[in-house]
Formats: sequence, C-alpha cells, structure tokens
Amino acid sequence: MARHESRPADGGAVHVSPVRTYGLILGALLLLTGITVTVAFQDLGVLNDVVALGIAVAKMILVVLFFMHAKYSTRLTRIVIAGGLGWLLLLIGFTLSDYLSRGWLGLPGK
Repeated sequence: MARHESRPADGGAVHVSPVRTYGLILGALLLLTGITVTVAFQDLGVLNDVVALGIAVAKMILVVLFFMHAKYSTRLTRIVIAGGLGWLLLLIGFTLSDYLSRGWLGLPGK
C-alpha cells in the first residue's frame, strides 16, 4: 500500500507541531479569556479598554502564530500578515483622526 504524504507546492518539508504545543496554547488562551472576564468586572477607569485590548492582542498573536502556523511559514506569508496589520492600523488611524477632529469646526456630531 502506498503511503501518501502531504508536501507543500515548493517541495519543502512540512512542519508538524506536537499535540503538547496545541494543548499549552489552548491553556494559555483559556487563561487569557478568564483574565478578560475578571478584568471586565474590575473598575480600572480609563485602563479598562487598554487592558482588554492588550489581552485581545495577546490572544490574537497566539492564534496567528501557532494555529495559523505563521511561526513556521515563509517570508512571503509574514510579509502578507504584516501588510494586513499595517492596513488595519491605517484604517483605525483614519477613523480616529476623523472622530477626534469633528469638534474643531464646531459642527454637530461630537
């Protein structure tokens, strides 16, 4: 019986992560989710949003690096990921610049 192996299109080796790694990442994600719930019930003033977004970014990094295999991917994939994050930051920056500058002309909406 022939053995069928999955190989990438470029002929390189396939990286297989051990199950233990996925278990540790799952545990970290569950821990961070628990911290998110705990922080949601604390009154940190203005820092509530900052802490919640920081935890969300940490979870996003874990998911992208390990579950989406970006840690072991090619340079092109990393460039695409960086471009997507750059585009997201650009859109958020334009949205914030519009929102923060609405009161400058005395127009309604702020």
